[in-house]
Amino acid sequence: MRDFVSGAYSRVVLFFFPRAFSVACTLEVRHFRDHYEQIVAQNAELIGVSLDRVERNCRFADEEKLQFRLIGDESRQLSEAYGVVWPILRIDRRATFIIDAEGIIEDVFHHEVQIYKHLDDVLAKLKSTPTPVAG
Repeated sequence: MRDFVSGAYSRVVLFFFPRAFSVACTLEVRHFRDHYEQIVAQNAELIGVSLDRVERNCRFADEEKLQFRLIGDESRQLSEAYGVVWPILRIDRRATFIIDAEGIIEDVFHHEVQIYKHLDDVLAKLKSTPTPVAG
């Protein structure tokens, strides 16, 4: 696996999901997993975030055989910084960010119900604005 930190990727696709092991979130994560190579082919890395404990996300990643990283944001710091925490429910909204190598957000997608639409939007954006392979 290439490493974004070393500069091997020019973008990060950061997606927030409400809860590991829930039905809709499992379907969404599997959809990203099954199309992960298409994201990598566009010179991007994929990272998922939920408010679950790190241990729960590790177990989720193992059980779903994920090729990408999950972040357990128990403190809500990352989720609040991106403005994705539901005010009353205090769980993450379903949101996906495309971030360039400089840390600038290129695009944001919100689809609470149409969980497969996140991947469709991500691939369309990555393909419409390709970046050179870092190296």
